Parts: sequence; C-alpha cells; structure tokens
Amino acid sequence: MTRRTEWPGDSADSSRAEKELSPQDPAERARAICLRLLTGTPRTRKQLADALHKREIPPEVADDVLSRFEDVGLINDTAFAQAWVESRHHSRGLARRALARELRTKGVAPALVDEAVGQLDSEREEETARALVARKLRATRGLDRDRRIRRLAGMLARKGYGEGLALKVVRQALEEEGEQDLDDLPEPW
Repeated sequence: MTRRTEWPGDSADSSRAEKELSPQDPAERARAICLRLLTGTPRTRKQLADALHKREIPPEVADDVLSRFEDVGLINDTAFAQAWVESRHHSRGLARRALARELRTKGVAPALVDEAVGQLDSEREEETARALVARKLRATRGLDRDRRIRRLAGMLARKGYGEGLALKVVRQALEEEGEQDLDDLPEPW
C-alpha cells in the first residue's frame, strides 16, 4: 500500500472542517478556504479564485470575499509580483523573461507583471548571468570548447536569458579563463 504524503491544509480533515464550519454559508467557507491558503504563502487573487471555484463556491460569493480580502490587504497582486521577482531572481537567477512567464501563469495582470519585472535593470540581469556562468564554469572544465559553450549558454537560456546576452557572457567568461579560438563563436548583437 502506498501512502500519500499529506501537506498542511491538504488533508481530508481540513476539507471536513471547511464543510463543518457552515455548509449552508458559502461566504464563510470561502473565507476559511482563503485564510487557510494564505497562511502558508502569499497567493494571487487568481490562485485563490481558482481554489474557490474548485471547491464549488458560487462565483458572486467568491468575488465578494476576494474583494474584501483585497480591501484589507490580505491579497495584493502588486506586492506579490514584486516579492516574487526579487526572490526568484536572487535565489534562482531567473531573467526577466522567465519571471514574467511565471507571474503570468500565476494570474498576475500584464501591467503588474511589466511593473514588477521592470525593477530588474539590464545591468543587474547581466551581473546575475555572469555569476551563474562563473559558478558553472568549473564544472565544464575538461570538456571541449563547443560543449562548454552549449552547456553554459543553455543553462542561461533555461533561466530566461536571451541568446545575445548568453553568448556575450559565456564568451567573456571563457576568454577570462584563457580559452583559445573563440573567433568563430557568433558575436552577440
């Protein structure tokens, strides 16, 4: 028998507790669901709306509860997006493009995504790319030049860095290390 891992708030007991609160009062259930979800981590309005929809809370009730949570500051997509960008860029080294994609999947409005991602300037993004390449450079020693370039540029591409920036940073890192024959490497534009 395989045992299912239960996360806080994910167990059958919490679902039962939600229903026992007041099964006839969907607003109370919606508030309880939102508060439980917001306890672990900040969430966007869309994430909470999806959770309420999944638990069959009527849309008008869900909208009222979510609006109230926004009014009192428990839901703030702008703050969420800014904190997300700062955290994910710092911890994972993600570029603006990857961060924007993640925020869109979380349901953050396009204007808020642009604003949050705009807090990263191109200089800071390039510094982060250089740091990522520097950390991985040692692990590629011993490989032929083309394989090193592919691995390092590929790592940056997966983190959302554009091809031009990736090649520029990789080229500079390899030159600083003393790598020869970089003349045939495409020039970043």
